[in-house]
Amino acid sequence: MLSFEGKVAVVTGGASGLGLAMAHRFADAGMNVVLGDIEAEPLAMAEAAIAEKGVRVLPLRTDVAKADEIEALAERAYGEFGAVHVLCNNAGVGGSPGAMWELSQSDWEWTIDVDLWSVVHGVRSFVPRMIEGGDEAHVVNTASIAGMVSGAVGGPYTVAKFGVVALSEQLHYELGRAGHDIGVSVLCPGFVNTGIYDSARNRQAEYGESAVPVPAGPSPIRAALEERRQTMMQPAEIGEMVFEAIRDRALYIIPAGSEALEQSMRTRFENIVERRTPAFEVPIM
Repeated sequence: MLSFEGKVAVVTGGASGLGLAMAHRFADAGMNVVLGDIEAEPLAMAEAAIAEKGVRVLPLRTDVAKADEIEALAERAYGEFGAVHVLCNNAGVGGSPGAMWELSQSDWEWTIDVDLWSVVHGVRSFVPRMIEGGDEAHVVNTASIAGMVSGAVGGPYTVAKFGVVALSEQLHYELGRAGHDIGVSVLCPGFVNTGIYDSARNRQAEYGESAVPVPAGPSPIRAALEERRQTMMQPAEIGEMVFEAIRDRALYIIPAGSEALEQSMRTRFENIVERRTPAFEVPIM
């Protein structure tokens, strides 16, 4: 996409973190913004901040795990603006701690529903409308470096993010073969200074408590995470990368990381080609 002024972007998880950074970058380019988020107070704050840039903002409380709420988001966006040119399926959670065999079905469902099914819902609700509208458009799906390299973080999160990568690649091929003028990008960041590490705060009641609760009080993992925040990428950096990828119609958005991270991706694909069993350590930190 080369023209952004006056166009419309929809961002799920748009009230904080990566989603809010994307929304600000779109507003800076003159785009009107639809924000979907499950947190009401941050959503109101995000609306006020983005509206100061002189664009129209439509905030809608949305539980992305529910197909009908994503459909309602699409209906409101099209009802208000008549078109959507950029869709960012961005909302996500970090999932429950613990080995995958220790987690309950609800633990798995929570992460898969929010991190993967929400992207499916977004594609099913928005892409047919984009095709019908006939305008140049773009879909951005937020995955993670955990969608490229296994073994570093929790099982449900990794499974969901690998799914988002595969979905995005498949969507790219299907839209392209059908001749639709809709680009696709998949965002695969590493550690970014956002609130996803505390995403259990937004765990919906229907999923119940985690089978492996987060330990109360200080912990070595929490301390290491807080120390790492000083060197994490900032959301605004990712927002700029997403904007550039939309402009350039780039499929993969993978921030340049450490040599260890680059080597982990390289090693994974080499292992596949060589039919080689991987070592247990995944040095992506």
